[in-house]
Amino acid sequence: MPDGEYDPDAVEPKWQQQWVDDETYAYPEASTDPNTTFSIDTPPPTVSGNLHWGHVYGTILQDIVARFERMQGNDVFYPFGYDDNGIASERLTESELDIRHQDFERYEFQQKCREVCAEYEEGFTEKMQAMGISIDWNNTYQTISPEVQRVSQLSFIDLYEQGREYRQKAPAIWCPECETAISQVETEDLEEDSYFNDIAFELVESGGEPTGDAVHDDDYEYETATEPGDDIVISTTRPELIPACVSMFVHPEDDRNAHLVGGTAKVPVFGHEVPIYEDDRVDMEKGTGVVMCCTFGDQTDIEWYQAHDLDLRVAIDESGTMTDLAGDYEGMSTHEAREAIVEDIDAAGQLRDRRDIQHVVQVHERDDVPVEYRVTEQWYVDVLDKREEYLEAGREMEWFPEKMFTRYQHWIDGLEWDWCISRQRSSGIPFPVWYCADCDHEVMADKADLPVDPLSDEPPVETCPECGHDEFVPEQDVFDTWATSSLTPLINAGWDWDEENDEFTMERPEIYPMDLRPQGHDIISFWLFHTIIKCYEHTGEVPFDATMINGMVLDENREKMSKSKGNVVDPDAVLEEYPVDAARFWAAGSAIGDDLPYQEKGLRAGEKLIRKLWNASKLVESLAPEVVDRPDELAGIDRWLLAELDATIERTADYLENREFSKARDDLRTFFWGTFCDDYLEIAKQRLDDGGDQSAAYTLRIAHKRFLKLFAPQLAHVSEELYRDMYDSETSIHHTDWPDPLGIEADREGGTAAMAVVSALRKYKSDRQLPLNAELGSVDVYGPIEDFVEDIRGVMHVEDLTVLDSEPEIESVITEIKLDYSKVGPEYGSQVPDLEAGIDSGEYELVADELHVAGEKLGADLFEVHRERQYVGEGEMLEAGDAIVIVSDV
Repeated sequence: MPDGEYDPDAVEPKWQQQWVDDETYAYPEASTDPNTTFSIDTPPPTVSGNLHWGHVYGTILQDIVARFERMQGNDVFYPFGYDDNGIASERLTESELDIRHQDFERYEFQQKCREVCAEYEEGFTEKMQAMGISIDWNNTYQTISPEVQRVSQLSFIDLYEQGREYRQKAPAIWCPECETAISQVETEDLEEDSYFNDIAFELVESGGEPTGDAVHDDDYEYETATEPGDDIVISTTRPELIPACVSMFVHPEDDRNAHLVGGTAKVPVFGHEVPIYEDDRVDMEKGTGVVMCCTFGDQTDIEWYQAHDLDLRVAIDESGTMTDLAGDYEGMSTHEAREAIVEDIDAAGQLRDRRDIQHVVQVHERDDVPVEYRVTEQWYVDVLDKREEYLEAGREMEWFPEKMFTRYQHWIDGLEWDWCISRQRSSGIPFPVWYCADCDHEVMADKADLPVDPLSDEPPVETCPECGHDEFVPEQDVFDTWATSSLTPLINAGWDWDEENDEFTMERPEIYPMDLRPQGHDIISFWLFHTIIKCYEHTGEVPFDATMINGMVLDENREKMSKSKGNVVDPDAVLEEYPVDAARFWAAGSAIGDDLPYQEKGLRAGEKLIRKLWNASKLVESLAPEVVDRPDELAGIDRWLLAELDATIERTADYLENREFSKARDDLRTFFWGTFCDDYLEIAKQRLDDGGDQSAAYTLRIAHKRFLKLFAPQLAHVSEELYRDMYDSETSIHHTDWPDPLGIEADREGGTAAMAVVSALRKYKSDRQLPLNAELGSVDVYGPIEDFVEDIRGVMHVEDLTVLDSEPEIESVITEIKLDYSKVGPEYGSQVPDLEAGIDSGEYELVADELHVAGEKLGADLFEVHRERQYVGEGEMLEAGDAIVIVSDV
């Protein structure tokens, strides 16, 4: 073993390179047994820039699982993907090259995307390898590669043939910044400052006669419109939509406004007239109970548009700019038009009130730009009709942690839209569809021809099967990124169409369904839900047996990291200062599913553990240079240590199987550092220094080797270095078996008590600044340590150690009486100093639950009594767990 301190700058890159060169973690392609295969459906990071600390955190947790499962004797399939076919990669390319995708033909721009993404993907690979992640680099994929394009287009055609997809011209959620339709899953709520504007429309014609009581309702701020020319006041946060107003609505049970139904009103500034209808979706307790309907401001507008067959007025175009329908406001942004229209409404005397509010708007999660709703032609996957089925599919999986199933359930319960999978972008996987130029009949590509691009490839037929026309229009849209990422289990399994046998097949059927889907809780509705939809529809099976949901990495103040806040942690900067294994130790400190704050103290703790493991290993090797056979008889303390280690092995395995990483980490660290290093190593050192104790030498070596294996999933590099140097230079520790319990019988209670006594005596010496080899004259112990007396005496240098037959006489002594001044002050006022003086002098009495002092009787809620146990005889009592130690002669 090398002399000196552990050098992670030398050790870690050495093993990282050797693991890659030796293909240490390659999946054995000959493996066909699903019972001995453990497959991980790893999330392909979006190629939108450099990997951040959140990627590092989530990937380390996956890797701990992968390494642990290999040591369970499984063939682990652990791939890596690059998600490079979406809008994020498109934007990265535009930013890097300072170009706009609209200025290029699709093929030309896509080539530029490939070149830019390739550079970043190389960086992703280097980063993963530099973290010691045990990925099988023979099994990588890009979501834009021809192979994956084929799988994605196969999925589309299969769902189409099943009747699970449809094309429809209908209102869709639209991002004006990206100029594309998006799905509900890509939106999130954002609170922003705004204004509530009370705006007066003019009643042109009433639909009936108002009731007398309703007209004079003092609960309403504005008068009810009854005659032509009267005001109908509505409240809105989006006055820029007024040119798109197509109707007004009241609730059918709203007596105050019921007479308006069937009438018409004039829109302010723009002057067009709109009908007034009734609908039970109106909130009649809000404002005046009258609302305007614009095409489109929100989901309710869309529902009214469809239910009442309303006109379509498009005032906002695909880029969020006002159209010619807006008249004088044409060409303005929605924000500019909002202010200008309010000013003009005010000038016309029709602005009744304007007040500041904070309200929640829906935004595109990629850019925080408020979404619009536009009528466009898009492709959809049917989802709403099978919500219960997809919910049941989620129940079939095991969830780590179990509470995350609730998020999945809430997402499904809140679904309002089918899944829109088409995007109006330049980079992405094309739809394999052409349309008849005459009758618009859809023509799908042949499965054998995939992948295809309709912009450059010919359709599979010469004439339309429906009408016989011979001209076709290619589909120009591309798939939503998640329409492809949702296929990762099938991509990894090699799902394909067998033309000869007319069926779908899998190249690696043993890995499907995959054993584990690890991912962040922020993409449950994105990746998890969509993967279940796609794979379930294609195979009839839930695509993975279990899912492991990790939280987010927060900054030290537990705030979300973001570039705008300047609190993003750069992995490269961290790893320049700390070993990789320290970062791995930090990541393992989380309760799965919970957000984890980035704290350097966690990295420092990992660094200290690495040094402790290194130095303890050096000491073990110096005390027991050779691995020795097990002697016929093991000393009691050795049997105890190995029995305790058996229990630790079983607990650690149980924790890791249940993905309780922090429990596995902390329990193992505590036993290794506190029990093995601080206590047992000192005992073994004493025995081996006094003479070659074979029992101690055997126990040291076998325990140490087992500790290395237990640490291997977390501390991947230092455990490899130590194992190769001390036990087997040809075999990676990560290809060894997880240790089985030895099953040694031992006095577990006595050994635990003995270790507690040693710890108490060590603390006693430390508190008095005595050297650890300082002699102690007389020590009495009450506890079951009979079989360990010589071990305690030797390691702690005790001249006379006596095991007591009965418990020493101990009394409970009051050390403090603490008044609750928040209650005592108001009640006793100027008497408080007398109460304090009586307590300080000991002139008080505790009677039942009362404190009698200074002539007063204080109830139990006014004070606290602090006590401690004290030894009545000579000497000093030390607490040692369930044992009692009396030191009487130093």
